[in-house]
Amino acid sequence: MDLDLAQVRAFVVAAEELHFGRAAGRLGISQQGLSKRVARLEAALGVRLLDRDARGVGLTEAGRRFLEPARRVLAQGERAVAAVGCAARPLRIDVWGHLYAPMRTLAQAVDAAPGLQVEPVPGRDLPSVAAAVLRGEADAGFGRVHRLPGNEGELTHRLVRLEPVDALLSTDHPLAGRDALRPDELRGSVLRYPAAVDRLDFLTRFAARFGISHRVGSTNLGLEHFVEQVRTDPACFSLVPADGPLPGRPGVRTVPLADPTPLYAWSLLWRTGPATDHHPRLDDLLRAFTTEAARNRWLEYDPARDWLPDADQAALHP
Repeated sequence: MDLDLAQVRAFVVAAEELHFGRAAGRLGISQQGLSKRVARLEAALGVRLLDRDARGVGLTEAGRRFLEPARRVLAQGERAVAAVGCAARPLRIDVWGHLYAPMRTLAQAVDAAPGLQVEPVPGRDLPSVAAAVLRGEADAGFGRVHRLPGNEGELTHRLVRLEPVDALLSTDHPLAGRDALRPDELRGSVLRYPAAVDRLDFLTRFAARFGISHRVGSTNLGLEHFVEQVRTDPACFSLVPADGPLPGRPGVRTVPLADPTPLYAWSLLWRTGPATDHHPRLDDLLRAFTTEAARNRWLEYDPARDWLPDADQAALHP
């Protein structure tokens, strides 16, 4: 049978809202129009998808089975429409990990691809960016891919840069005067996260590997606020990219880490599938990353000298 995408969309939105008034508002149609679309879809399928009664709206068993495939049908339809005109629009890239300044690396690759126009969009975190990529709202994502969310087989990522990180310390920290530190020398300090403790996989893996037992979370209010928190707490430290910009604030300093040097892994993330499903300039960006990685030695890793979490090692040698 031929599915009417307007009817499928009406069902999906109604299933997400479980309220015909809110669903109709999202779609910009009347409740009567929404009800008619869902009824026609149910008639075409020969099953009831939604139960409506005085208590509200609920999914039937058939509706639950139909919901995820219906979402995929809508996503494919949106991709088909986007493919017609995407050559003329910028490559949309959702970026996360903002306190580690991902735009530095992305900008360098974009500059190496002549004529490439991109539209960088700040994403909240990896799960939200991955969802946007899967829905076709973004052509790619850029940040640290530590664990792909659900629908893992529908996403691909390539590691494009390994960046050394330094320890960020208050100048009153007992180790602040050192020229370099081993990571395990920080065991007596408190590792401060720039967000909730469960939100930054890299810091958690670092703490586990080097025996950092004391950890504290923060509210992410930007880099300057975070640096100020470190400045006023001589017992704590954090990690920042060695090449990353820091606010010109007295009272803090960065100290290189060595024996081993921790590396932060940056990756480009996009939908799995044939090239015809992607923005036509995505391959140009991937080639630019390859060129810049070779020129700047971005992907050098020596296990005798450096430390990478296991998942990042697997990405380096797939």
